[in-house]
Amino acid sequence: MNEFVELEKTILGLRRGRGRVDARDLARFFLLLLMLPLVNGCRRPESDRPIGAVVTIQPPLGLPAIPIPADNPPTAETIALGRRLFYDNRMSKDNTVSCASCHNPKLGFADGLQISRGVRGMTGVRNAPAIVNAAYLPLQFWDGRAVSLEQQAASPIMDPVEMNQTHEVSLSKLSRDEEYSELFQQAFGTKTITLGRVENALASFERTILSGDSAFDRYEFAGDKTALTPAQVRGLEIFKDTKRGNCAVCHTIGSSYALFTDNKFHNLGEGVGDDGNLKDEGRFHQTKVEGDHGAFKTPSLRNVANTSPYMHDGHLKTLKDVVDFYAGGGNSNPFLDKEIRAIQLSGPERSDLVEFLNSLTGILPRNVGPTGKEEATKHP
Repeated sequence: MNEFVELEKTILGLRRGRGRVDARDLARFFLLLLMLPLVNGCRRPESDRPIGAVVTIQPPLGLPAIPIPADNPPTAETIALGRRLFYDNRMSKDNTVSCASCHNPKLGFADGLQISRGVRGMTGVRNAPAIVNAAYLPLQFWDGRAVSLEQQAASPIMDPVEMNQTHEVSLSKLSRDEEYSELFQQAFGTKTITLGRVENALASFERTILSGDSAFDRYEFAGDKTALTPAQVRGLEIFKDTKRGNCAVCHTIGSSYALFTDNKFHNLGEGVGDDGNLKDEGRFHQTKVEGDHGAFKTPSLRNVANTSPYMHDGHLKTLKDVVDFYAGGGNSNPFLDKEIRAIQLSGPERSDLVEFLNSLTGILPRNVGPTGKEEATKHP
């Protein structure tokens, strides 16, 4: 609307100097004045789509190609920005909690607590799930209430127990940091910091938190038959055997990759109180579907040896506890999944199964810790 501005200056100048206003200029001025609301209303808001060159996130051995949303392709700039945001305590009300507080890379991107904690040490209601390989999950959180990593990213910020800070305050804090303004400029084309841009950056970084190339992967997909110990090989056989462990029915293994999750929700009976009632309705809170009472997302088993305690309520402390729980057929309740049943495993067989689960520990990338710390992480 430069034409409008120039006409306005000319007309006002002539009026102040008592000069003669050309009738045609005046008509054009009023025509542009009438059009101004329409033009402003059609202005496109600043885009949350990254502007940089798209990069390929290469999955390690044992994992498939990563699903990428069309409106948030990963770039080096958004990944670097998301990494910085992930470890920034300013995203919380008291500047003490970041995403990494519940998803600590030193603890397998979990927190090692039975129930997660937020600002002022307040206790939440569920165990913090590890976010390794979360890029492959179509639904996020134990109850699947977020349909993407982008949507998941903003939820803990406003949660009154986790970070307890409005999005407006978070964006205001970030906007006062000139370094962030420059990073958003590089990633999205302008210095404007929006919630959508924060979500996109965090999600792009989280898609790089991948772990594969474990002893299991080298045995199963690279043909290295020395990669597993004899006990782990026996444990793998039990894991797959529908008449013994029957674990792979939910923790799936494919022909060329293994996510170790069916990405579905199941009622295991975990969390049933002494009165026989569910303490947490799980997926039912979101769907109101009768069969979803007490159902929770199947977690991936990758790096599971490093993410204790287990289950949505963190009730089981060790992998042996988990194996014993499943061997006992879970906890009885009216909504128990049809695949959960008592299985007959001897003590040595249970031990072999635990040994196999230990073989699922893989390597994390070098650049997923706090900025400036590039060490690759391989758990024993």
